[in-house]
Parts: sequence; C-alpha cells; structure tokens
Amino acid sequence: MIPSIKLIPYKKLVGLSLNMSFADNKTAELWRSFMPRRKEIANAISNDLYSLQVYSENFFSQFNPTTEFTKWALVEVTDFNEVPEGMQMFTLPEGQYAVFNYRGSSAKGAEVMGYILQEWLPQSGYQLDNRPHFEVLGEKYKNNSDESEEEIWIPIR
Repeated sequence: MIPSIKLIPYKKLVGLSLNMSFADNKTAELWRSFMPRRKEIANAISNDLYSLQVYSENFFSQFNPTTEFTKWALVEVTDFNEVPEGMQMFTLPEGQYAVFNYRGSSAKGAEVMGYILQEWLPQSGYQLDNRPHFEVLGEKYKNNSDESEEEIWIPIR
C-alpha cells in the first residue's frame, strides 16, 4: 500500500465517543449506539462516516494493549449550530496525513496498522504526529467484508 500525502484544513465533526483499549475493544458498541441516531445530524456535509481515534502522545512508542484511548463515531458538519442532544462536537485539527486506500475486512486491521506503523512509517522519512488517526467509511465501506473499502488517515509531520 502506497499512501497519498494530503494536507487537510480543520474539520467540524459531530458524534459519539467511548473510551476503550485494544484489549477491551468497544468499537461495535460505539457504532451500535451511533448508527440509529446519525440521521438526527441535520447539517452533515456527506454520508461519509468517520471512525476516529485519539491516542496519548506516547501511545505507540510505549504500546500496551490495555492502555485506553478515545474512539469516536462521527460525521462532518457545516457548523455546530444544531448538535443533537447527547452528541458531542469534535474539531479535527488541520495537518498533514498519509492516506492509505484499504480494501478488505476490518478483521485485518491490526495487520494493516502493523505494516503502516512498523514498515511504511520508518522508511517514509515522516514521523507520526500527535493528532487524531481516523478512517473515512464512504459508500464502498461494507462492515467485515473482504470487498469493503475505506481510507486510513495517519497523522504525519
């Protein structure tokens, strides 16, 4: 997988979050709570979904599968004027990202991230930046399908 390098402006997002770890993965629970409510977000820019992770600064250099991080289920919005009750606002800071187009099952997520962080990144000339990581789940995303497609956005500097 060869990424494209993109510089993005800040984005306004609305959704739900949960604290979890890789050992205690609550991703399915998060999306089960978000998906029935996503149509309540009246000012969404598109139908794309954002699966976003906020890790502590040394999360990957001192990796422990029980260390917690915050995971979000989000959509991009035009503004924060109409946030549904119980949902939260999130501002994604601007910055440079390596964008990987991934095709395959989410069951291979650990393998894909291992390649990106342990093989591609050290050879790339870039360093991991301390900003959110996210995946854009567009119209070709099919949960747990080998035919699924998504974009994996890794913050770099």
